[in-house]
Amino acid sequence: MSSISVPPPKCLQKPLTVPYRHMFGPGPSNVPSRILKAGVNPVIGHMHPEIFEIMNDIKSGIQYMFQTQNKMTLAVSGTGHSAMECAIFNAVEPGDSVLVAVNGIWGERAAEMAERIGARVNTIVAPPGGCFTIEEMEKALSKHRPVLLFVAHGESSTGVLHPLDGIGQLCHKYNCLFLVDSVASIGGAPVYMDQQEIDILYTGSQKVLNAPPGTAPISFSERACQKIFSRRTKPVSFYLDLSWLANYWGCDGKPSRVYHHTGPVTAFYSLRESLSVLVEEGLENSWERHLKVAEYFHAGLESMGLKLFVKEKRLRLPTVTTIVAPYGYDWKEITSYIMKTHNLEISGGLGPSVGLVLRVGLMGCNSSRENVDMVLAALKDALKHCHKSKV
Repeated sequence: MSSISVPPPKCLQKPLTVPYRHMFGPGPSNVPSRILKAGVNPVIGHMHPEIFEIMNDIKSGIQYMFQTQNKMTLAVSGTGHSAMECAIFNAVEPGDSVLVAVNGIWGERAAEMAERIGARVNTIVAPPGGCFTIEEMEKALSKHRPVLLFVAHGESSTGVLHPLDGIGQLCHKYNCLFLVDSVASIGGAPVYMDQQEIDILYTGSQKVLNAPPGTAPISFSERACQKIFSRRTKPVSFYLDLSWLANYWGCDGKPSRVYHHTGPVTAFYSLRESLSVLVEEGLENSWERHLKVAEYFHAGLESMGLKLFVKEKRLRLPTVTTIVAPYGYDWKEITSYIMKTHNLEISGGLGPSVGLVLRVGLMGCNSSRENVDMVLAALKDALKHCHKSKV
């Protein structure tokens, strides 16, 4: 009897081919050649001093991007979801009260993550496209007395940019940590972690940063660290345990770093380069560019007779635009036609916005007037050629 019962797969005897596409959905975004080239540097050990130096550079870049001086700043080895779990798993213990502001899918997922570890989760819910007032936040904080409040700054499922000013101060009035998801917004809209009294802030590498998916910047305030490092129980995840991650990233002040996991070294190269690109442009310039390009895009959509899903201009996320699904059309046919005909990705809704919207992401290097014109032309073509019901 042969010791090999499964033959070598023929598919793996063919060369890998990956098409180029215009990635104008809500993420991942296109990766510039400069960042791609950084990722093909030689692989060296994840505990080598040169890697630690690169990790230190990344920490400095994240502190700039987040506008924080927090020592506990690092990048989780994983996508944005891993940072969300890292934040919740470390800051919340079974039985803790957690308040989640839900105005899209990311609030829904934060609530589920907290429920899975035994937290007592309460939610305030806004309709898709909406947000919460300070008064609504204070009423819920006063009622539920949570240890943590979650807010998605950039709710990519609905296209909402949630105002942050005043929430951190309100949380601290009620002895509550303020956790913010900035995956879809950081680098494209203003965030001031220290000034806005945000206790935990995280993002992903694949949006405005234009790096490949797989690393997730995160930062913890001193107030958050005090709660995390005085917990009664260990975090449910060993992989995401901040006490281990803090040492690996040199955030704990100890003289040596101890092996925890094998960091994705080539992803670190790409993340460092993407932060370098952001530093070269400057945060304020990046914010202004994304806003101006978004406004140009919104004007173009309205001139075509299309409607924006988020009615208030100040609440529109400049990186991901939600368009009311054109009446009489099948949104799936529109996105498929644009992909097939124009080699361009846009997407439909997600979570509570499924069937209601088309979503267009213009992030980082993709945020330009030339790309807006490309998307508008593709949409115009799709509306001309896709089937429209007579109902």
